[in-house]
Amino acid sequence: MTHHILLVEDDDGIALPLVRALTREGYTVQREAAGEPAIQHARTQVPCLIILDLGLPDVDGLEVCRLIREDSFNGAIMILTARGAEIDRVVGLDVGADDYMAKPFGLAELLARVRALMRRSQPVLKEGLQKSPASEGGSVSGRASDRDGRIAVDSSARQAFVRGSELPLTAKEFDVLALIEADRGAVVSREKLMDHVWDTNWFGSTKTLDVTVGRLRQKLESAQCVSRIVTVRGVGFRLEENLRDA
Repeated sequence: MTHHILLVEDDDGIALPLVRALTREGYTVQREAAGEPAIQHARTQVPCLIILDLGLPDVDGLEVCRLIREDSFNGAIMILTARGAEIDRVVGLDVGADDYMAKPFGLAELLARVRALMRRSQPVLKEGLQKSPASEGGSVSGRASDRDGRIAVDSSARQAFVRGSELPLTAKEFDVLALIEADRGAVVSREKLMDHVWDTNWFGSTKTLDVTVGRLRQKLESAQCVSRIVTVRGVGFRLEENLRDA
């Protein structure tokens, strides 16, 4: 299966060599030079991975990332930008990016990160986002309990449900949630989460784990889920239920 990458970069000097390099790796690459066309592309063609510059001529790349995530895009997003300060990285991860790489960058490292993201990400078709676990007849952990407000995770379909509605999760968010949910009540260490979700090809800060967990907590709260991700300081995270909120 050929993986489809959307490259959003207005600088020809960066975009054209990068398209050639990614194509040599076997990817199908399409390039957009502005934010609005990139948003439309993500809606209609659902790439596996978006490589996104922040300094675009029409819309700031952070806003592009936020809008694409709000539009239920569940593939991977890598920000590629000259803004390399830690605060820029945190904001980028907070609006939905899975990885953040500063310019200038090494091609070998970028390709390694792309491979890692591809292993962890699967494109999700829009028409499949609202399917319920019951309609699919799949096996869902806690399927009977998702309607009382607890989280139900279908690992084979890579879907999570609360009260019969699917949570819109990115690939990394789903992987973190699935690991924590697989052993409810037990602590999952930060090291295990980093090793399994970001693996040995991850070159960045572990703060990306905290940002991902923060986004998960917001989504669970918005869905009125009684399952909570609790921090065990210095160790990791565990999933708890507060059924009094049901």
